[in-house]
Amino acid sequence: MLNELKRQVLAANLSLPEYGLVTFTWGNVSAIDRQRGLVVIKPSGIAYQAMTLEDLVVVDLDGKVREGHCKPSSDTATHLALYRAFGDIGGVVHTHSRNATIWAQAGAADPGARHHPRRLFLRRYSLHPADARGGDRR
Repeated sequence: MLNELKRQVLAANLSLPEYGLVTFTWGNVSAIDRQRGLVVIKPSGIAYQAMTLEDLVVVDLDGKVREGHCKPSSDTATHLALYRAFGDIGGVVHTHSRNATIWAQAGAADPGARHHPRRLFLRRYSLHPADARGGDRR
């Protein structure tokens, strides 16, 4: 199911470390098949260099796993919320790049922030109350 979408999601996820956009396994790419209401997302905790098509997880818009043997990304709920809120998006990319992390920790605005037809750069990076693994602080 969703073989072409899976290939695209795998290729996008594998490109993240190549461009220095992730640290460890923190960060992920997902894409949605709007007709089927299904999302392909990176599995949780799998090293990028070890990831295969079979590791990708297919979930519905309620987060129920429809296909895959791995646990979906811990950020799945956020991806799903974005797909539900913005009906015209086809994919979500979440990264922990070194530079973005430095900007966020400094509380600084990105002087090069701008809108691009294919990407949205925020004027200010935001921090949320989460630990280094992306889980909620409790």
